[in-house]
Amino acid sequence: MVNRKELKPESSPRAAFGARIRRFREKRGWNQEELARRLEYSSQHISAVETNRKPPTLPFSRKVDLVFGVAGSSDSFEREWREIRHGSLLEGFPEYVSCESRAVEIRLFEVGIIPGPLQTPEYARAIADSAVRRGASTPEQADERVAFLAERQAALVRPNPPMVIVVMDESCIRRPVGGPQVMGGQLDWLVEFAALPNTMVQVAPYDIGEHRPFNGLVNLLTLADRSVVSYVESETQGHLDRETTSVARMFMAYHQLQAVAASQAASVAMITQVRKGNP
Repeated sequence: MVNRKELKPESSPRAAFGARIRRFREKRGWNQEELARRLEYSSQHISAVETNRKPPTLPFSRKVDLVFGVAGSSDSFEREWREIRHGSLLEGFPEYVSCESRAVEIRLFEVGIIPGPLQTPEYARAIADSAVRRGASTPEQADERVAFLAERQAALVRPNPPMVIVVMDESCIRRPVGGPQVMGGQLDWLVEFAALPNTMVQVAPYDIGEHRPFNGLVNLLTLADRSVVSYVESETQGHLDRETTSVARMFMAYHQLQAVAASQAASVAMITQVRKGNP
């Protein structure tokens, strides 16, 4: 076949995904133009995914499942896409996000950076690109993380949205990320977010000292059946906990943190003051 590029499915999960697209397509006797017509994508897009020059997306994977008749099966391309995407995330986090999308109440704490659900796209991209420059992730993983965050945020904007309670260490609003314009836009969004009817934003100022109970990311969920979930994270490991007794202790520590953190009004005033230095 003219211009047929040899594939190396063993080289990466994305390459294996593309090779399987080709295998399914050729089994049906379709060329790239025919598959493109059925998927409503360009043949150039199909070629790029098959040859690992373009990462697959969730909408693309779902359309492929429908065209090949494998939606919801063990051969699902959506299932493979999720495995690829989750490969760049810490253990326990994908399961946590699945719970988060169904929670009635979400409590977040973070040190050093704005919590993910509150990040603007520009802020999230600046963090992801920094990891690429340091060699901590690939450009593809950076794209996956930013896209995954956008999906996570979108899942929280739904009818009867959850109550979202956020306590941020003061370092989150003072640590510059992405330059003054990006940071300014991020601080503006925090103020807007705090004004929503289903949110509460507090800053834990430096002067609470040793009374801050957490030293890193902590996420706590209350689900519709009143069960509770906690997720904590280090630099290299995530841990999801559904055990009621241990999660209850985390909730108690969170309430203690809220008691010593600045009120929402004082927190918004602090964020606004910091914003003045980010034109």
